[in-house]
Amino acid sequence: MLVKNVQDVIGTRDEVRTDTWVSRRVLLKKDGMGFSFHETVIFPGTETHIHYQNHLEAVWCVEGDGEIETVADGKKYDLGPGVVYALDQHDEHYLRGGKEPLRVICVFNPPLTGQEVHDEKGVYPAIVED
Repeated sequence: MLVKNVQDVIGTRDEVRTDTWVSRRVLLKKDGMGFSFHETVIFPGTETHIHYQNHLEAVWCVEGDGEIETVADGKKYDLGPGVVYALDQHDEHYLRGGKEPLRVICVFNPPLTGQEVHDEKGVYPAIVED
């Protein structure tokens, strides 16, 4: 059994910070679960372009507010506590922070190794570890 506390990730290499978000990667590929599990905080008033071409992601919003806009059709969805969205078609999108920090719980398949950040196209690379 694995038992982890997100507080133990803060300040380690498994906490990845950018200008628009901070992600605490709690379960990773090395944990052997077949998915990775993260707590991420989207900073207020920011916008992140994302296009996961190599991963599927499900997101549960637990605190704060924000918005997601899909690039293909321009649809916008309000985000807040209780909202779940799944990027089941590798949906290219913009994730926007609202007035309050948006705290979300994320699951990735295939699992992340832990150090991924979005490239210039909004993509996480497909990293293969031995």
